[in-house]
Amino acid sequence: MRPARALIDLQALRHNYQLAREASPGARALAVIKADAYGHGAVRCAQALEAEADGFAVACIEEALELRAAGIRAPILLLEGFFEADELDLIVEHDFWCVVHSLWQLEAIEQATVAKPLTVWLKLDSGMHRVGLHPKDYQPAYQRLLASGKVAKIVLMSHFARADELSCSRSDEQVAVFEAARQGLSAEISLRNSPAVLGWPNIPSDWVRPGIMLYGSTPFEEPHPLAARLQPVMTLESKVICVRELPAGEPVGYGAKFVTPRPMRIGVVAMGYADGYPRHAPTGAPVLVAGQRTQLLGRVSMDMLCIDLTDVPEAGLGSTVELWGKNILASELAAAADTIPYQLFCNLRRVPRVYSGD
Repeated sequence: MRPARALIDLQALRHNYQLAREASPGARALAVIKADAYGHGAVRCAQALEAEADGFAVACIEEALELRAAGIRAPILLLEGFFEADELDLIVEHDFWCVVHSLWQLEAIEQATVAKPLTVWLKLDSGMHRVGLHPKDYQPAYQRLLASGKVAKIVLMSHFARADELSCSRSDEQVAVFEAARQGLSAEISLRNSPAVLGWPNIPSDWVRPGIMLYGSTPFEEPHPLAARLQPVMTLESKVICVRELPAGEPVGYGAKFVTPRPMRIGVVAMGYADGYPRHAPTGAPVLVAGQRTQLLGRVSMDMLCIDLTDVPEAGLGSTVELWGKNILASELAAAADTIPYQLFCNLRRVPRVYSGD
């Protein structure tokens, strides 16, 4: 059996959720498990958190229905709301909470016949300019939802564009836009995502939405004391399946992107871009083999990659290689490959997940 696998530590997941709670005293926390829990497995992650989570957040109704089918009864928020008006029947049937970010969604609710009132999270575009109501439409939308008689509760929300930049004033500017738009409205609010939970404690939020931090990866480029307490949840590992002894001047891998500058010992690892390892990771990207750090060499192939074993004499055929995890942080590899940990996790495929810490 091919040795590539992703080890998922559910106890680390719970630790990170508890850290979000600790960093948000008095607030409730929706665990964001969209995109199959950022590649970690939404059902297993929800099951691991359900006893303590205040609820979950997913991107769309398909993801929410998968959780309900698996027996998850906790509240589930649809972060993109509904895409077609006929989804409202399923939203009511399964008791989903629903974001409303566009006027057409508001109109669809007004025109719908619903068996019981909805819980709506009304989203303001406070400056990210992705989705959300314009500030001038926000209070009228709130009043229209109340007047429709089809809404039991409204939570006011927005989303930050640059909360991961701790010295940037944009988050404070967005809070000011939000506060002006909601003036006089009596409702719970939700503003803080992972970087805001960790790095912006003074931003008000009755509900927080931890996402990337749940999986143990920092949203920041610089060190941060709370982020340093996160525990990586996923360890992507495989094994050395072949060892080559090469003289100086020999090319390694496709395109001869690396040529040995000296006699070198090369390990071939069963891991490639078809598994989700970034093809554009450069020579020098960190890996761990036999407990020691070494480096990627040459171009990543579909199913294999090469690493430097020259100065790791104890490593050889069958040695375990950590591509990212508790020793090689996903954020470190992401920086080397000019990407982000979110993409590393979400691109994972073909690799079986092995769970611990139930």
